[in-house]
Amino acid sequence: MRALVQRVSRASVSVDGEQVGACGAGLLILICAMADDAPDQTAKLASKISKLRIFKDDAGKMNRSLVDIGGSALVVSQFTLAADTRSGNRPGFSAAARPDEGRALYEKFAKDLAACGVAVETGEFGADMAVSLVNDGPVTIWLDDAQ
Repeated sequence: MRALVQRVSRASVSVDGEQVGACGAGLLILICAMADDAPDQTAKLASKISKLRIFKDDAGKMNRSLVDIGGSALVVSQFTLAADTRSGNRPGFSAAARPDEGRALYEKFAKDLAACGVAVETGEFGADMAVSLVNDGPVTIWLDDAQ
């Protein structure tokens, strides 16, 4: 799995003008299931993200995790993270999981993150979504499950 994690003071996602998910201080996680991903990878990535020490401690150093601060997460499916731009100007997305597999892994990731003690809201898989956020820092981190 591939994730783009952004530390936010708030984030929300809307479909057809209606908000379907939101979070306060915490993380916006754009997530992409890749074609060769297995279900056991979601728990590993969720655990890693929940423990990332990217929130400030009392000394102002990035030394606290999402769990440490009691933060929340907004998880949004983002198959375009699988983009291959090595050839030509039009990205290819063949490295992304097929939609049925991608949906299952996306939903499992959100459940696994919640099992780590994080309040989780989600977007709508496969929908045309409008995502709003206030990036805190800014702090933006790219993760592949192999890391």
